[in-house]
Amino acid sequence: MAGNSLGKFFCVTNFGESHGPAIGCIVDGCPPGMDLDKNDIQIELNRRKPGTSRHVTQRQEKDEVEILSGIYEGKTTGAPIALLIRNIDARSHDYSNISESFRPGHADYSYWYKYGIRDPRGGGRSSARLTAPTVAAGAIAKKWLSQYSNIKIRAYMSQLGNIAIPFVSWDFIEENAFFSPNMLIVSQLETYMDDLRRSGDSIGARIEVQADNVPCGLGEPIYDRLDADIAHVMMGLNAVKGVSIGAGFDSITQLGSEHGDEISPNGFRSNNSGGVLGGISTGQSICVSLAIKPTSSIRVERNSVNQKNEAVVVQTFGRHDPCVGIRAVPVAESMLAIVIMDHVLRHRGQCGEINK
Repeated sequence: MAGNSLGKFFCVTNFGESHGPAIGCIVDGCPPGMDLDKNDIQIELNRRKPGTSRHVTQRQEKDEVEILSGIYEGKTTGAPIALLIRNIDARSHDYSNISESFRPGHADYSYWYKYGIRDPRGGGRSSARLTAPTVAAGAIAKKWLSQYSNIKIRAYMSQLGNIAIPFVSWDFIEENAFFSPNMLIVSQLETYMDDLRRSGDSIGARIEVQADNVPCGLGEPIYDRLDADIAHVMMGLNAVKGVSIGAGFDSITQLGSEHGDEISPNGFRSNNSGGVLGGISTGQSICVSLAIKPTSSIRVERNSVNQKNEAVVVQTFGRHDPCVGIRAVPVAESMLAIVIMDHVLRHRGQCGEINK
């Protein structure tokens, strides 16, 4: 099974299954000499881990990271960093009723058709459980970018179902279960999610991810454009069905005189480009928006087929996120951090001192 590695200079390889003994990743290419310990990674994992509120899956995983290599006396050595997260609360019997049936909207069908193997235990390799190693790797990237390049990466939820969440302040993001930048709307979100959970259904969300203090010059022409790599990895995040950068799809209705960001001696006057022009960063904030689909594992009865192509009715009883978009916030931050760190190292290797 290919497609489990990301990056060129800063490379992350993800492994494991939802109900296997453990999940984890290998981070190759982190420069030596950076202070790093378990807590640096655990802080980020705790933001993503399940069971943190009634609005997410109640699977009780501690998500405690084990660092197996690449660190000596509290510093990165330049060797591959191996990270392990053990699965301790998998309940495979919850999926016995769908062991040969396909959940509508889930990867069950496409994985079985491609590989000829049906692993119903929590979705196996296709599970959002596999975003935990991504967050662990992203924690390393976020720390390096902050410490050596002053780049800050943050994200928030801007919409839950049909409820728009107006941005107020980054200060509120960590003060509620929804990563909402607006505390006034949290009670409405809680009521909505309580009703949704009782109905057995699920809902989608919109996530905004932003990288500040990104230097000008990251990215390469044609096939390795910075925005192309960002879109590529974001579409690899579970349940993402749409990615836009800057003005995105709003560009369709903008005139050229509106969309093109004017430049003054003091810098750009707007940021419709989302911080990238011609695939190369402009020095502005990189702004990415993600559309997250509703969770496909729901208690509502749905029509489907089994492996014999016989008509069946599917109902899922496992512990699932009624809105996977909530816990996608720290994952999206990690995805963007990994891509930007990879491009920082690539740029430094090719053009490090040009125009400095």
